[in-house]
Formats: sequence, C-alpha cells, structure tokens
Amino acid sequence: MGDSMQPVPGAANEHERERLLRMLAAATFVIFFQAYMVAPIIPALSDTFGTSVERVGLIVPAYLIPYGIATLVYGLLADRLGIHRVMSASLAAFAVLTALTATAASIEQIALWRILTGLGASGVVPLGLALVGRMFPYEQRGRPLGWLFGAMAGGMAFGAPLGAIVVPFVGWQGLFLVVGAAGTGLLLLFLPYRRIVAASAQPVAGTLGDLFRGYRKLLGTPRGRRTYGYVLVNSVFHSGVFTWLAVYLERHYEIGPVGIGLALLGYGVPGFLLGSAIGRAADRWGRARLLPIGLALSALAAVLLIVSFPVILAPVVAMLLSLGYDMTQPLFAGIVTSLGGKRPGQAMGLNVFTLFVGFGLGSLIFGELLRFGFGAALGAFAAVEAAAALASITLFRSELPPRAA
Repeated sequence: MGDSMQPVPGAANEHERERLLRMLAAATFVIFFQAYMVAPIIPALSDTFGTSVERVGLIVPAYLIPYGIATLVYGLLADRLGIHRVMSASLAAFAVLTALTATAASIEQIALWRILTGLGASGVVPLGLALVGRMFPYEQRGRPLGWLFGAMAGGMAFGAPLGAIVVPFVGWQGLFLVVGAAGTGLLLLFLPYRRIVAASAQPVAGTLGDLFRGYRKLLGTPRGRRTYGYVLVNSVFHSGVFTWLAVYLERHYEIGPVGIGLALLGYGVPGFLLGSAIGRAADRWGRARLLPIGLALSALAAVLLIVSFPVILAPVVAMLLSLGYDMTQPLFAGIVTSLGGKRPGQAMGLNVFTLFVGFGLGSLIFGELLRFGFGAALGAFAAVEAAAALASITLFRSELPPRAA
C-alpha cells in the first residue's frame, strides 16, 4: 500500500536509529509492565481492602480508559510542540504518579491515582509508534513495530506473573515504588535522544479546522474505518479475557498468587520472542495473510478456557492468547502508520485511543457478563472474535506487499 508519510532525511544515521528504537522498546516494556501488573493482583487487593473482586477490578479500566482518551491530546500536542518535548513530560509523569500510587489507603484512592497515571503516561508509547513511522519507510516498518509490540508483549509477559509473585514479599506498595523508580531511570536515559527525536519528527502547525479535517480523513476511507474498527474489537476481546484470567484461575483451580503468576507466565512470551519475526513476516507476505490467523488463534484460546484442562497447561493457553494478540494489533498499527500523512501523532493517537478505550471497555463488559458465569462470558467473546476472523479474510485482502499486490 502507498504511504505519503516518509522518513525525514538525515534525522538519524542507522546506528542512532537502532539505539533509539531499543530505547523506545525499553520505555514501552516498563509502561506495559505497569499496566499489566495490576490485573493479577486483584484477588490480593480484594483481601487487603476487604472488598469484592468486582469492585477492585474497576481499577483496571480506571487506568486504561483515561490513558486512551489522553492519547488524542498528546498526539495533537506532539504535532504542534514536537514529539521530544511531549514524550519527556509524559515519561516524567509516569514515573512520579506510579510511585505516588503507593501512598493510597483505599481502593478508591488507588483508582484515583490510576486515573491520573493513565492521563499522564499516555504520551510515550503512541508517540514512539508514530516516531517509527517517521524513521522507517512503510515497507520496512514491520520489524521496528515488531520490536515495540514485542516490548508491549514482554511487559505483559513479565508484568502479569511478577505482579502476582512479588506482592506477597514486598507488598503492593513496593511494587508501585519499584516501577516508579524504573520510570525515573528511563527518563534519564531518554534525555540524550531528544535531539534525534526532534530532528526525526518536526512540529506541524494547524488550526482547529485542520484537526477535525484530519480525523475525517483518517476515518473517511474504508481502509481507515475497518482498521480502527478492528483495533477496537480486538482490544475489547483481549482485555476482557486477560483482565479476568487471574480471577478465573483462582476460582476454577483454587491457586494462590504465586500459582497465578506462574500460570500467566506464557502470556506475552510469543511477542517478546517473536515480535520482530512476526513483523518481518508481515512485511514479506502481507498483513492480509496473517491477520485472520491471529484473530482465529485468539478465539481458539477463549474456547479452550471454557473447557476443563489440567492447570499445568494454563501457560500454554495464555501463550496462545498472547500469540493471537501479537499477530493482530502490531499489524493494525503498521497500517495506521500509513494513514496519517503529515500528522503521524494524530493518526497514532487515534489508534492508541481506540486501543486503550477498547482495553477499558473489554474489562468492563466481561465483568458484566460474569453475572452469567465464565462460560457465558468466554463464549460470547470467542464468538465475536471468530466472526471478526472470518470477515477479515475479505476486509483486509488488499493488505499485501507491493510485489504481491
């Protein structure tokens, strides 16, 4: 597919570009570690504060939905003020607010800090993805996007089990303090890269009318509508299933925090190990061939959770669920990087807004469906994802490499 958004010539040499890519991957890892370390400790927080898991579960969308909404603002600010300034401020907010969460004395206070952290932290990952769109041509973006989404998967892979495993030893407050300190370290490491970032993505002036015309352009084509639509549906599915997976394992297998952590160890491993390879495969064979497979694998993982299986196989099911995510959302992001034209921040901001609002809605919707039991909730989510897989065969058939198309 064509792409009007070309990298800025001379912004960074190849060595600098690769170093910056690794830096962005490290920041992405820590932010997603922080996002996914919360869901597995829902049972522990429920016991600590003496309230229901359903009530504690609200702290997940309390972070995810504000995170998604704020990405729209950060994308626009980055286009006007420069990605380097906005990313630095957002990374600083992430570090400070994550550490301050440890001061909460109730679930309500944790939820408040999670809202503020979501608002403050959401300028790093989407702008990193937009920056990749400036530094790499479309036909080469699969590998660097695979790095970033692999870092997301790695954050999920280690955040989920370590969150559950570490809390019994350092407490939930210690967990937030450690991650806040990691964010501070990343901010210090990021400062030397500001020049490269500033040169790679120049600010873009514009009026409020330009802003709305930009959104109309992004959603005004069938390609834009189906891509953003699939980002939403797929994120609802994955967040809904994963957020409540720890509760599912506790209720069905009566295992504690450490057991839950070990059972979730498989989640994120495929993306962490194979993210770059999946991106290369998308560049070589086309997203049209991989997307239906990824969606189908996700639906299959939900179906397997409905049936009884030995708890020792839980990491394998989690791995299958993760692989479905790794073969879909990074590929959708690759398409989005070709939609933004001169406003990559706005295009990627809308993508991450859709992604994280879907994450928040997924956890809420699945939680409501739990009134009818885990089987009903998983069955409904699996059916929607399977339907999306079938439809994607036709809807994304044009997403092929130039030579194949």
